[in-house]
Amino acid sequence: MPYDRAYEPVIAGGTLYYGTSSDGKIVAVDAATGSPRWTCFADGPVRFAPAAWRDRIFVASDDGHLYCLSSADGRVQWKLRGGPEADMLLGNDRMISRWPARGAPVVVGDQVYFAAGIWPSEGIFLYAVDAATGRKEWCNDSSGNIDMPQPHGGAQAVSGVAAQGWLAIDGETLLVPTGRAVPAAFDRASGQFRYFHLQANRAEGGSDVVAADGYFVNSGTMFHTADGAVLCTLGKRIGERPQESVPGYPVNVQVAVHPQWFVHSSGSTVSAIDRRGLLVEKDRVDARGKTVQVKALAKPAWSVELPDPPVSLIAAGDQIIAGGKDRVTILDAASGETRWTGQIDGIAYGLAAADGRLYVSTDRGVIACFDGGTAQTTKSGPQKNPVASQPAAPADDPLYAGAADEIISRCGVEQGYCLDLACGDGRLALALARRTKLRIYAIDSDPERVQAARRMLDTAGVYGVQVTVHQGDPAKLPYPDYFADLVVSGRSTVEGPGAVPRESIARVQRPFGGVACLGPPGKLEQSVRGPLEGAAPWTHQYADAANTLCSGDLLPRGPLGMLWFRDTDLLMPSRHGRGPAPLVADGRMFVEGMSALRAVNLYNGTTLWEIPLADILRPYHQDHLTGAAATGSNFCLGKDRLYLHAGSKCLVLDAATGRQLAQWDAPLRPDGKPGTWGYIAYRDGLLFGSLANEEHLVKESWRSYLNKLDMTRMLSESALFWAMDAQSGKVLWTYKAEHSLRHNAIAIGPERVYLVDRPLVADDTPRVLEPQPPRDLPAGRLLSLDARTGRMMWKTDDQVFGTLLALSEKHDVLVMSFQPTRFKLDSELGGRMAAYRAGSGEKLWDIAVAYRSRPILNDTVIYAEPGEPNAKTSTAGPGKWDLLTGRELPFEFTRSYGCGLLAASKRLLVYRSATLGYYDLEGEKKTVNYGGIRPGCWINAIPAGGLVVLADAASWCTCSYLNQATIALQPAPSVGE
Repeated sequence: MPYDRAYEPVIAGGTLYYGTSSDGKIVAVDAATGSPRWTCFADGPVRFAPAAWRDRIFVASDDGHLYCLSSADGRVQWKLRGGPEADMLLGNDRMISRWPARGAPVVVGDQVYFAAGIWPSEGIFLYAVDAATGRKEWCNDSSGNIDMPQPHGGAQAVSGVAAQGWLAIDGETLLVPTGRAVPAAFDRASGQFRYFHLQANRAEGGSDVVAADGYFVNSGTMFHTADGAVLCTLGKRIGERPQESVPGYPVNVQVAVHPQWFVHSSGSTVSAIDRRGLLVEKDRVDARGKTVQVKALAKPAWSVELPDPPVSLIAAGDQIIAGGKDRVTILDAASGETRWTGQIDGIAYGLAAADGRLYVSTDRGVIACFDGGTAQTTKSGPQKNPVASQPAAPADDPLYAGAADEIISRCGVEQGYCLDLACGDGRLALALARRTKLRIYAIDSDPERVQAARRMLDTAGVYGVQVTVHQGDPAKLPYPDYFADLVVSGRSTVEGPGAVPRESIARVQRPFGGVACLGPPGKLEQSVRGPLEGAAPWTHQYADAANTLCSGDLLPRGPLGMLWFRDTDLLMPSRHGRGPAPLVADGRMFVEGMSALRAVNLYNGTTLWEIPLADILRPYHQDHLTGAAATGSNFCLGKDRLYLHAGSKCLVLDAATGRQLAQWDAPLRPDGKPGTWGYIAYRDGLLFGSLANEEHLVKESWRSYLNKLDMTRMLSESALFWAMDAQSGKVLWTYKAEHSLRHNAIAIGPERVYLVDRPLVADDTPRVLEPQPPRDLPAGRLLSLDARTGRMMWKTDDQVFGTLLALSEKHDVLVMSFQPTRFKLDSELGGRMAAYRAGSGEKLWDIAVAYRSRPILNDTVIYAEPGEPNAKTSTAGPGKWDLLTGRELPFEFTRSYGCGLLAASKRLLVYRSATLGYYDLEGEKKTVNYGGIRPGCWINAIPAGGLVVLADAASWCTCSYLNQATIALQPAPSVGE
């Protein structure tokens, strides 16, 4: 959120106004002295500058409302909710509206415009409102669900506009910034959608927009307002990927409009062009060698080089003011000469000027006022809150202090989310906040108690940053399902557990251990929620050690809605490297980053633990690898442990805490040197591993990258396989391959291991630079071994063609196939699939069929993405077959752009279809989009734990999908029902 880095002040009538994202307040202070005038609480973070109009102040909040406040005393004159309901969810660790008002207000004439909603599929709501009365003039509620081209060429999805940034108006056009993409345009008079050129500007966009004279500028590109056509580029962003931890800070091109001058930055250079001749015609040679005339910026009247790139730029009177790192510079608007330079503490993201004073807001939470070149006043952030004269912090009430101590002692929950249901005056919430790291949301129906609690908690310095109080009916909570790690009640401390509606607790209490603790000290009643009924885990790369690619979870279904989202703060490898999939079990999601492993609370997004693992996924941080599609994953879950191999070591971690329990070595290579762990899986108290063949390196999967990437860790074959006791690490047996074991062709079931032992395929190696014509692979042998002893149970050499095994243990069927996906190895021929009786090795069926994904085993059905006919198949595959007979079943499936796999739960398929796509096998039976975000290039959308979770996989993607985050979706949100 680049618009949330500093306070954004506005000045009107001698008063400075700003909103706070940390404690959800709107603050007014005397613009000359900084002395407080009033404070108003919103119900969520305030991330944008207020807009001033006559005697009113307009403020948009993440609580979903536009507030109209009296500029004199901060009283609410009216407020308008942007979304259709009061539903709330967790966004970036804050409780916000499902439709946060992040289309910041703009006022023209007697109308104010704002927008709510950042996830297109949830609905986007754009309004024109009478500024005096709050009456709706019009509302556009259809622009989120537009079927339109997405950033990648050929990508189409029902995923339209999102509102993220300051709205702007140029004539009769209302411009709506969309977050990471270019703005969308609407008719100002009617709200009718005009254009949103997302695909045409696939790598452009941002939340900033400046509009004037029939043009607008967004993140360094100038567009024609009438039609959205690109006119020219002013410069490029510096620090394009801040998550790369490059030195410095990300800087967009800055623009300021002066009555005479159009002023912009490019790098450290600030230039001014006369607005009367801003653009000129220039000759340019096009791709065909033809000279054409194009629009370009005219020659600047002046250009000035500053010490650092400016991060903010405004025009005030005859001055241009540039904010940067640790300094502010004032330039003469006509000549560019430096008039004054001032030192500040931090990065000057916010600038404002009025009545001869300059106001500078920095990333340190400080607003400084300069008058005549001297900093007269400073105002710090709400955590310290020196703006107001603070009374003494309230002391703990003995009753509530005792209750808090007993709750902590009994429950042991000191981090995560707490709900104080029927909170009363907030004193129990205060006592818990002082003793724990809990983030507490409190609700009460009495408006006077709510206001008193807010004031008391604000005085104590914990409001917003740790405790937030809402007014509402405790029996009809607006909060999301499953979010609360702890549920308490301030009123029950006095009135007993009967003060709390039990049905409200059941819905919000977190599965897998959420605690409710109610009543007075000495008589507390405690309950702990168990597993979510019908939910299932995802413990291995392809769901389980059997490679079914289906969790069996009964709960995920369409339609899907947001449960929580969180911006990316874990450095991830490139999605083109196709790294290991996230894993899910027991209410936790486990995600590997470039140099760390993180466990996340599945139901509210809280980071539970994180351990450093230097460069663990660095080998996958390259472009267009086959990646885990060939290597398999390097970690799995088993019971209460996580097993992760790195080189010759396997780390054994406690899944709940991340504590290392053991470290086991792979067997030595034949030459006596440490071996490299290859395959890994867990089943029934046994850990299975293999010794990777470090000489057999697979080739790059995109021809233009041949011999240009480091493939030394892309190990897809092994020479030795073993089983070990998963508690002690004792090796129980080994199997030495006659030829080689492909990791994809290992499947494990109850008491059995299934392997394909086949000679290596030379076509897969870099030595074969050009793709070879399809041909049969070297003959292989299919084996079944006893999982506990390694004893041979059965084997067959009869037409063992496949490169992939998957097992249905319920139906005792072993499926052999290929993995004919995009960016595949040359040996993945496709066009054939067979099934065996797993217990005996009897072949059940063998069919020629076209498909282009890994098969999914879902009870008695096999699903795969339908493929095109090839030399072995005369017709396209249906994508659905009977597991027991191989018979084709009716199935219609299509999706748009997407190179990753389909993954499944009992009822739902999830995959990429331009944006996130899903297919309800019992519902609409077609691809439905959840828009505004893209999955990765292999598997990172997981239907498990009762949810669909999508770990961020776009950290290195330059395509302007509207949002980049880790998200959790749930079926048909029940909030408000």
